[in-house]
Parts: sequence; structure tokens; C-alpha cells
Amino acid sequence: MSVVTTEPHDHDSQHDHEHDHEHHDHKPGGIKRWLYTTNHKDIGTMYLVFALIMFFIGGTMAMIIRLELFQPGMQFVEPHFFNQMTTVHGLIMVFGAVMPAFTGLANWMIPMMIGAPDMALPRMNNWSFWILPFAFLILLLSLFMPGGGPSFGWTFYAPLSTTYSGDSTALFVFSVHIMGISSIMGAINVIVTIWNMRAPGMTWMKMPLFVWTWFITAFLLIMVMPVLAGVVTMVLTDKYFGTSFFDAAGGGDPVLFQHIFWFFGHPEVYIMILPAFGIVSAIIPTFARKKLFGYASMVYATASIAILSFLVWAHHMFTTGMPVFATLFFMYATMLIAVPTGVKVFNWVATMWRGAMTFEVPMMFALAFIVLFTIGGFSGLMLAITPADFQYHDTYFVVAHFHYVLVTGAIFSIVAAVYYWLPKWTGNMYDESLGRWHFWCSLISVNLLFFPMHFVGLAGMPRRIPDYALQFADFNAFISIGGFLFGLSQLIFVWVLIKCARGGVKATDQVWEGAEGLEWEVPSPAPYHTFETPPVIK
Repeated sequence: MSVVTTEPHDHDSQHDHEHDHEHHDHKPGGIKRWLYTTNHKDIGTMYLVFALIMFFIGGTMAMIIRLELFQPGMQFVEPHFFNQMTTVHGLIMVFGAVMPAFTGLANWMIPMMIGAPDMALPRMNNWSFWILPFAFLILLLSLFMPGGGPSFGWTFYAPLSTTYSGDSTALFVFSVHIMGISSIMGAINVIVTIWNMRAPGMTWMKMPLFVWTWFITAFLLIMVMPVLAGVVTMVLTDKYFGTSFFDAAGGGDPVLFQHIFWFFGHPEVYIMILPAFGIVSAIIPTFARKKLFGYASMVYATASIAILSFLVWAHHMFTTGMPVFATLFFMYATMLIAVPTGVKVFNWVATMWRGAMTFEVPMMFALAFIVLFTIGGFSGLMLAITPADFQYHDTYFVVAHFHYVLVTGAIFSIVAAVYYWLPKWTGNMYDESLGRWHFWCSLISVNLLFFPMHFVGLAGMPRRIPDYALQFADFNAFISIGGFLFGLSQLIFVWVLIKCARGGVKATDQVWEGAEGLEWEVPSPAPYHTFETPPVIK
């Protein structure tokens, strides 16, 4: 490996030297570059492109769901196909869109933020990406099997996934295993990189919050992914090998499934939001032109959320007849997790307080994130109250809650991150007016889509059902129109990305006036190899 020697000459010739060096890099061209690459930037890009494709596939499925629910009665699709759509939509959005997008951002940004030349385990990095397309190909092709794809909801509760499922269950289990392996490898890579490869002088409490949140997320991943692997294997043996883990007739317990699943599943939802907190904690200070308020408390709050996420899983199961003591414990633990989350929201607001704010597109998405994520948080607190949950459980109120935290939380933060770092990746500024169009269309449509769900949920409309009573017809028409508008708004986003990748106004090295951190010290676009000589942090 060659090393750039930095002689004391002026910036321009240094730039030429780097350019020269880039020329001499043996990076393969064409398809081979992408297949064999171990460069963190290439792999980050592949993850992000993959996530975008999956986002649109999952979005198409959501549109089929909303088309069916536009009017009461069975309109377009069979109930069984509807169930396949709700299931695969959930699986693809969680494991195929949100998580790979965050991993892509981690791959791109963490080495640059900590002053490392690459990720610690580059070959494993390549491998952890390339198994993903195959996992999702298996999942998507299972839809074309006789009897159709998985149709038991993304939570695949037994006995729906064991006794009553189709032949595609084996493929579904296999694909989930591969996704899990990819996640574990990605997480190990992130931990080792952050632990071992920080630039001299970058102490733990000097790390950017995005790095911190990903560090804590990676530990969550390593802890819960094996639990998911265990439970899908038990589903597999129950279905094909005659075991009865979840079959009461053979001495098992279907509720055991839910306990194991949600012991994975609740930390999983925090895996999908903690990196978002890191992104927002990077964007808000930049555009408020102030230091992040309460840095240390943000780190501790993130760690607290991660620990508490293991103590709340059974709030998904208040209606299963748990002992009262257990329900009380999970109710209070769930309410407690709102405290560190509230600390975060307070700190973001305090960062903006009396700041010199400007409202570029990343900032607009970050602000929308704070407001709408908080709405999702409040509906979560409502769901945490056990007696109230008996009314809300399995209604559209729950759907409203988790889409506010996952769409306007996780996805809005990913979009904000893309707008924020895109100039650094491509070297071009994106089209600000198109970005604003994308923001306003998304913001209005997303609320038209998910806010009325609170009302139909409170009125008792059950989720995952392809038909509904007549009194919900008007609201569902609104929700479906909001859904279609939100889906179409994302085409503006794709247009922004393509336009930006092809050219535009050249970005400066710092890109944003208030931006601080190592990634803003390298040229835009970021060179193929950065920090071969580690920077020293004062």
C-alpha cells in the first residue's frame, strides 16, 4: 500500500499530488470494481443504492395495500395476496431499506469522522454487503411459489408461521438468516473500527455523535440478531421437522414465540432509530451554527436507551394474559425509556435556541424529524399504558405510531443525511429548489397518510385486514391518497440524486458554513483514499 507523503507545499500542488496518487491507485474499472471492492466508500455507496431500490420495492407493496383499502369491499387483490403484501412490505422496509441505509451511511462516514483510512475489516465488509441482494432475491422470489410468499405478518407469529403457513416459509427463514449474518458482520466491523482506528487524540468523548450512536447500535445488533436466528430456526423445525416449540398440543407455547421474537424485536426498533439520532445531532448544530448542547448527556442518553430497550419487549403482548406484575413492570419500563429520549429532544431544541439558523433541506428534514418523531413518541407512551393498550392493540393506532417513528423518524433522518453529505460524496451541490419540493411534498403527504390512522384506530379499525366497515371509508380514502402522494414524492428525491451525481455547482471542502468535523476537512468529492496519514486531533 502506498502512502501519501505530505510535504509542506501550497494547497494546489498538494491537491495535484493527491489527484496524481488517485490516478496511480489500482482500482479496477467496470463491474469488477464493485464486486471485489474493499473500499469503505464504494461499499457505503452500494449499501445506499441497494436500500433505495428496496425502499421503492417495499413502497410499491405499500401502494398495493393502500389501493385495496381505498374503498371498502374487496376491490383489486385476493385477501391472501394482501396478507403477503403486508408481510413482505414490513420485512423489506425494516431489513432491506432502513437498516442497509444506515449501514451505508456508517460505511461512508465513520472512517472519515474518526480519521481512519478504511473500515477495520474491509473484506468482511464486502462480503456483508454482497450476501444481501441474494437474501432479498430469495424473499422476493418466494412470492412466485405455488401458495405464494410469506403471509403471516412481518412478526411471523406462531402458529400462523408454523401450522398455517405455506411452503415458502423455508425460503423466508433462509433469507432472514442471511440478513442476520450480514447485520452481525456489519456490526462487528463498526465496533472494531471505532475501537481501534480512531485518529490520535480522538478520545471517546470527542467522537461525533453519529459515531457514538452507531457504536451503541452495533452492540445491540450483536446481542439480538442471534435471538432472531434462534427463533426463525425454531419456526423452521416446528414446521418441517415435527418439533413443537410453539405448539401447545405437543407441550410448547405459542406465546413463547412472542417473547423470543420481541426480545429481538424491541431492541431492533431502537437499532433503526439510534443512528437517526446521531444524524440529527450532526445536522442541527451545523445549521444552528452552535455546538451541540449537552454532548455528554446525549451519549449517556443513547446508552440508557440501548440498555432499557432490553427491558420493554413485552409491551407488545399486554393482551396475551401475562401476570399483572409482569404487565406493570413492562408498562413502567416502557414509560421510563421516554425519559432519555426526551433528554435528546430537549438537547436538540436547546442547540437551536438563539442559534443563527438557516433552513437548508437537511435542516428542514431534521426539524420535521424532531416534531414528527416526538408525535410518534407520544403515541408510544399512550400504547404503553396497559389498560389503554387493550383498546389500541391490533388497531390502526399502532400502525400510526410505528410509522411516525419509522417513516418520519428513521426514513426522514436518512433522507436528511443524504442531503447533508451528498455534496461531500459527489463534489456537487444538489438542486436546492428540487430538494425543497421533495421536502414539502413528503411532509404534507406523510401526515395525510399516517395522521388519520390514529382516528380510525381509536374508532376500532383492525390492522392487517383487507376490508373494513363502511364508517371508515372516508378516512381510508384520505389515507390512501396521502400514501400515493408520498410514494410519488420520492420520485423527486431520485431525480435530485441523479441530477446531483451528474454534475452541478461544485461544492467547497467544508460544504456547509457551520459544519465541523474531520469529514469536512477532506476535499469534495471525498478522494478514494482518505487519511492514509492519520490526522492529529488537538
